[in-house]
Parts: sequence; structure tokens; C-alpha cells
Amino acid sequence: MRREAYAFWIGSPGAGEIRAVTLPAPGPDEVGVRTVHSGISRGTETLVFAGGVPASQYAVMRAPFQEGDFPWPVKYGYLNVGVVEAGPPELLGRTVFCLYPHQTAYVVPASAVIAVPDGVPPARAVLAGTVETAVNALWDAAPLVGDRITVVGAGMVGCCVAAVAARFPGVHVQLVDADPARAGVAAALGVEFALPADAHEGRDLVVHASATSAGLQRSLELLAPEGTVIELSWYGDRAVSLSLGGEFHSGRLTIRSSQVGTVSPARRGSRTFADRLALALELLKDPAFDALITNELRFDQLPDVFARLATGDLPGLCHLITYDGD
Repeated sequence: MRREAYAFWIGSPGAGEIRAVTLPAPGPDEVGVRTVHSGISRGTETLVFAGGVPASQYAVMRAPFQEGDFPWPVKYGYLNVGVVEAGPPELLGRTVFCLYPHQTAYVVPASAVIAVPDGVPPARAVLAGTVETAVNALWDAAPLVGDRITVVGAGMVGCCVAAVAARFPGVHVQLVDADPARAGVAAALGVEFALPADAHEGRDLVVHASATSAGLQRSLELLAPEGTVIELSWYGDRAVSLSLGGEFHSGRLTIRSSQVGTVSPARRGSRTFADRLALALELLKDPAFDALITNELRFDQLPDVFARLATGDLPGLCHLITYDGD
């Protein structure tokens, strides 16, 4: 097992750097992992990069293997796929997913990794954490057979929600985004696409993931009476403005938050975090999810990649990071 590694750190708002790391020798219940790919969770990680985590949320927003404290310097991230180079025989040589930041190699408890199933390529497996968010949101939403479901916001999270929701029998899923280019992704996922002005109304359920006030407002407008918006967006320290003088009260509409940091109350008594992540990886056997990987970049490019994400100069959905030795 290698003893030296390199990690991406956010040193100050809008500034990232690569730092050298000395790894400990794996203990008897630990694994040493060589990273093959990591993925950038664009919305959350860009907010962290910009220093947009509110002080009240510093503890809640900690990633499982984060180093440093908000606002900075901090090593942050949670979409990592690698190969076990040291550890228990049943994991040795296996491709695994871990909620670990962007780092070339690392040592964690063996219980912190989960083997990637056969039929899920390592590059696609980086989406496991995002699909897990979608699973939790749909546990919260509890859609019914034949529901009319709209997802507003065709980013990574919204696309994963749409893809999973489309598996429910008899449902009609429409993916809504202000960017007409996302129509191609919707088609690859097998769901209908619409611009906000053209979206169907009278929906039983709307999942909002655009992280904009306009998107949340439009989500409410699309609901049928007594419908629910499941709010998945993370706004950081940005204020949200809504007009609730229309049908919000007369239509008895509901806005309900959903957050992946806890297992949905609907399944908390029967599912663990590991169960939820294992389900997400099983769902990733569907090659349709490959449509979400829109850029492939090198680990040493991360400082520039995050700077471009923060300014909006780097479009795309999941930015796949590749590492030397792949």
C-alpha cells in the first residue's frame, strides 16, 4: 500500500490547491484504497468552494471524511470510486465506492466502503451518492402508481430523481429546466422535457432541485390542489423569495424539505445508510445514467475546474475526475 497521496483542498473562498498527504498503514479493520475516479457534486461543492455554507450549518454540512473546518481551509467531497489495495481478503482488489473527498489514495474503516456491483462501470459508480439522494427524496415523497410527477431543475440531483421516478408503474415524469440543451439528457433518461413556461400543470408531485427562487415558485404553480413540492435544493447562505398570495393557501399546497443526511422517516425503521447506498448502486446498472457524465477531467486540473465552476464557465452535469494509474 502506497504511503504518499495528494488531496484537493479549498484554501480560501474561490481558491483550491493540491496538497501532499502521508497515509497511515491500514489497521486490521481498515482498507487502503487507490482512487480511480471521483465526481464533483456541482451544487453543494461549488457552494463550499465559494465559502457559502452558513455558520449555523457548519456541523450539519460536514462530509463523512472531511478534514478542516468551514469555511476554510477544508478538504471536501463525497463521490469517490477506487480499488482496494490493502485490507480484508474479501475486499482486496475490489472496486469500491466511498463517501471520500478528492484524493489519490486513502485509508478508511472497511465498513466505510461498499463494493461496486458487477455491471456498474467505475465511472458510472461515482453517481452513487447522487442516486442515493434521489432514493431518499422518493422515500420522502412516496409517489403512487399513475402519479403525474414533475422534476424542476435538470442538474445531477434532478436528473437522478427523474430517472428513478420513471421506474414507478404508470407514472408520467416531466423534467423541467431553463436550459433547452437538457432535453437530450431527458430523452436519454426516458422522460419528457419542458421549458418552465411550457411545463404541464395539475401535477400530483413536484420535486424541486434548481436551487433558484424562480424554480421553487414555478414548482408551486405546477401542483394540483393539495399537492406537494419536495424541496431538494441547497441554497447555502442565499435568501429565497416566494409569492404565496396565489393558490398556496386556497389549494392547500405543501412544501416539504428532503435531505440525504438522514434516512427518510418512511424507511428509517427498516433501512440503514448502507442499505440505501447499496440500492443506489444497484440502480446504477442502468446505462441510461451515463448521460449524466458530461465532462472528464484530470485530478491535477481540480483547482482550475472548481474556479471555472464557481464562475459558471464550465457547463455540464457530473464532472468526472480521473486519476493517474487508471
